Amino acid sequence: DILVDGKVCDCDIVVTCQVGDPVPLQVKLTNWSKHSVGPFALTMMPYQDYQNGVHNYDLQDAITFVGSNTFYIDTVKPAKDSVYFGALLFLYTGDFYLNIKFHEDNCSRELPLSWLCLPSVHIRATEPAA
Repeated sequence: DILVDGKVCDCDIVVTCQVGDPVPLQVKLTNWSKHSVGPFALTMMPYQDYQNGVHNYDLQDAITFVGSNTFYIDTVKPAKDSVYFGALLFLYTGDFYLNIKFHEDNCSRELPLSWLCLPSVHIRATEPAA
């Protein structure tokens, strides 16, 4: 489950926020299997989609994380979950996306694609209300 500014997100929802206000992020990983899973690293990477197949990940002048953009998950037991909190701060207006990836933390081999990425979250940063 992904929450942005307290709202549940999926690929069909655009979350609107204001430039200059921290936007709380929450990612909850639930283990529905019968075995413990982990260790993982959860990485959140903001980008802009230029709608021509190009994704711009070089956004250090437009977005900053409050805290870290990577969280380490040791083990998640069966039928349990693990919740991670962070925040984004948008410095400019625009349409941005958040790419959320889980990958194995104990070696360089990534997990199968069905485990790798969650749908991108669409966030629209607007001017602060006057």
